[in-house]
Parts: sequence; structure tokens; C-alpha cells
Amino acid sequence: MVEDFDTLVKQLTAKMLSKKYFIVQWKSFGKAELIKQLLPDHLKFLIALEKQGKVFGSGPLSGEGALPGDGLTILRVESAGEACAIAEKDPFVVAGARGFEIREWTLMEGSVNLSVNFSDQSIGFS
Repeated sequence: MVEDFDTLVKQLTAKMLSKKYFIVQWKSFGKAELIKQLLPDHLKFLIALEKQGKVFGSGPLSGEGALPGDGLTILRVESAGEACAIAEKDPFVVAGARGFEIREWTLMEGSVNLSVNFSDQSIGFS
């Protein structure tokens, strides 16, 4: 039975992406005014990382219990150490407005939809 289970799991995951990323979970220290003041510097920091190809996705967390400055960033880097070194340079972290936790994540399944409309040269992404 276990052998059948293991074989089935192996078959189901054989063609999956299995791409390793590192997640930075940002946790605010509740310093909303400092977060607001530093937001332009933080955005410039992340845009620069994005242009270097290091950001897969990033954005604020919202909903119940979320504070200004809580967020999540998925990095395309080689190691947790590299992700940590990047996170330590975030302007919010440097100023003591938030901390972070690094987690390794393996992307297995999902999809990306891209549409290109020739008539108006627009691009859609979902």
C-alpha cells in the first residue's frame, strides 16, 4: 500500500515545476507613521530588486490582524542567506519599523495567463 502511494505521488509530481524560491514574510512593529514616511524608499528598493530579476512577487498583507507594513515578498535567489541579506537592507527594516522571517518555498503547481491584443497593443496578465 505504501509503495503504491509513493509511486502515485511520484507520478503526479514528476512533471511539476519544483522551482525553489524564498519567501520574506514582513511583520510590522506597529509604527504606521514611520511606514508611511518610508514607503517611497521601500518601493524604490523593491522596484530595483524587481529590475534585477530578484522579485517574483511582492505586496502588502491585508485583512483581519494585518498592520501597515505587514507584507510578503517572494525572491528569486540562491539561498536563505541571500534572501536575509536583501531583507536586512529594506528601508523599513533598517529604520526598525518591521522585522521579517525567511521561508524556503517550492512552487509546484499553478498557472499564469497572458493575453496580447494586437488591435490596441495592450497586454493583460492574470
